[in-house]
Parts: sequence; structure tokens; C-alpha cells
Amino acid sequence: MDVKEKCAEAALPWIESGMTIGLGGGSTIQHLINRIHANELDVTIVTPSFVTRRACLEKGLRVVETGDVSLIDLAFDGCDQVDTRHHALKSGGGIHTEEKLIATMAKRYVLLVDDSKFVERLTFDHPVVLEVLPQAFTYVSEKIREFPWVTSLQVRQSLNSDGALVTVNGNRLLDVVVHPSKDSIEVQHQLSQVRGVVDTSLFTDVVTHIIVASNHDTVVYSTETEEEK
Repeated sequence: MDVKEKCAEAALPWIESGMTIGLGGGSTIQHLINRIHANELDVTIVTPSFVTRRACLEKGLRVVETGDVSLIDLAFDGCDQVDTRHHALKSGGGIHTEEKLIATMAKRYVLLVDDSKFVERLTFDHPVVLEVLPQAFTYVSEKIREFPWVTSLQVRQSLNSDGALVTVNGNRLLDVVVHPSKDSIEVQHQLSQVRGVVDTSLFTDVVTHIIVASNHDTVVYSTETEEEK
């Protein structure tokens, strides 16, 4: 069993039939979907990920729109990096706005990571992604350039067309490279205060638990306690 499968295996006992659960994207979530199906758990799933949605439907799992529910019992997701303060950075998928909404709606928001992604403090090896209203894109870009701790920024390009990537909300994505010494709370505060920014891929106040798997063991970190599984 590889590390990602160990993460999914550790997450499975948290799920009970009758729950509404949120699922993000990534290969670890795919392993968890397989286990939910194999254990015949009767759950309702919300997800912002097209890949996750397709995988759930292929397994015969019930998927509803996020807008159709008001409360989520439990949500699982991956990330690029998470630290001991439960601050996380999610840069790849460009679906962070709905992921953060699901995290906020969930009673527990659990990140599934291998030990290479769990650090003392975020190092900003990956950019902070901003979802930006198209009408404000030029304004936001110029305001962000003024922050002394921003080392560079780039418009997220689409892999399937010759141009900027547009989100499902009709907005654009801006990748912001942050100086590694910058504090994540301050970064989140300053970026989110720029008018026209819908949300950022920096999660500083919604992660309740982290399941960290390595070749040796699996450890669960929560905002209250730490326990080895």
C-alpha cells in the first residue's frame, strides 16, 4: 500500500452512511472514492472537481451540487503544502473558491497529505492563486505588484486554448509568487482585501484536521489534539 492509499485508508473510518461529504480533487481522493464504493457507504457527495464528480458517478455514488446543501458533515481534500498551524496552500486545480466554500460549510475539513507536504511553516514554494473578477483584472494585477513581498505574478493560461484560463464562475486566475519569509495570515489578509479578488488559494482558518501518512505511520493532527493512528 503506497502513502496515498494509506491516507485514504485512514480517512475511511471517519465516514458514516447518511453523511453529506465534500471531496476535493487529486489521486488520494480517488483512492478514497474507491473505498467508499467498496464499503457500500450510502453518502451524498458534493465536489468542485470534474474528475472527482466523474469518478463518483462511475462508481454509482450520489453527487449533488454544492448549492443544493447548506451543511456538510465532513470534507476531505488534498493540498500542495500544509503547516503545523493548519494553514494550507492549494494552487493546482484553480477550484479553490468552491473548495474553501465547502470547507467552511463542513463541520470538519480534513486534509490528506503525505509527509513531504507537512511543514513547520508554509514556504510558498507554490504560488498563491487568486480568482479575480474579469472587470477588475488589470486593477488587481497592478495593486498586487505594489506589495513588496510579491516576487512575480502571472496570468494562469489554459491548457486547451490559446489564452487565459476562465473558471466555472467566469473569472480569471492570477498566480502570485510570494517571498518565502512572509507570514501566511498577513498574505491572506492583504490579498483578500484587494477589491475584485473573489478568493485566494491560501487556507488559513478552515482546516480542522490533517491526516499525514508516511512509509512508517499515519498521524492525525487536529486543532485541539494530536493522536497517532
